[in-house]
Amino acid sequence: MKRVLTALALIPIIVYVVLWGRGWLFLAVLTAVALICFYEYAGIASAHGFGKLGPVAYVAGLWVLLAGQQDILFLTIFALAVLALAMRAQDLAKALPYAGAMVLGVVYIFGAWKCAWLLRMESPYWLMFALGLNWIGDIAAYYVGRRLGRHKLAPRVSPNKSWEGAAASLAASMLFGYVYMHVLLPQVHAWQAVALSGAANAAGQMGDLAESAIKRGAGVKDSGTILPGHGGLLDRVDSTLFALPVIYFCVRSLAASR
Repeated sequence: MKRVLTALALIPIIVYVVLWGRGWLFLAVLTAVALICFYEYAGIASAHGFGKLGPVAYVAGLWVLLAGQQDILFLTIFALAVLALAMRAQDLAKALPYAGAMVLGVVYIFGAWKCAWLLRMESPYWLMFALGLNWIGDIAAYYVGRRLGRHKLAPRVSPNKSWEGAAASLAASMLFGYVYMHVLLPQVHAWQAVALSGAANAAGQMGDLAESAIKRGAGVKDSGTILPGHGGLLDRVDSTLFALPVIYFCVRSLAASR
């Protein structure tokens, strides 16, 4: 029941902020979400024994999120700086994993949410599509998997996930994408809507498994406790983080082809 009540409370707020919220409100919410996600990711990384990811990571992440269009130069300089800072570690065996965890976290969290901002700049309906696609996919996977799941998808990473649930998630997302774009993004052809939805769903399911893997490696059940009945915020957006860059890439490719 907590799970349902939390969703019912959050979804109208998210829809309002994405579709009708002023730019400053959207950026404020996006920044808060990204910071919370990174805080939870940092907790998982710390549980791996890498040590706490310091303020440098948060500053770099905010730069990636809020600055203009990024190029490879900034991330290259950041990665080299983090590697240099990691030399101060008392246990040098952890210097490279620490640096890797920090750079990965900045790209994983802030880079993905940057794609959310860029999608909204293309059209708020594109960002709403990206969020809704994963909600629909997660719901289908959860209920079909519980009732019909017989074949384990990735038992070593996430024992409760099944191939039946994954297939239901894919089918539901593709159907959702077809209907959504037919109504709200009619410039997208039907086959493009289905293909894009399928690719984004596949990426999202991979993101779900990836977060489960790093939690399992750390011996952590949930990334946090901020959402009653759901666990941490990162637990709820892990699929979205992987889907956002895929959708943004496809949207830019569609725009370039016209």
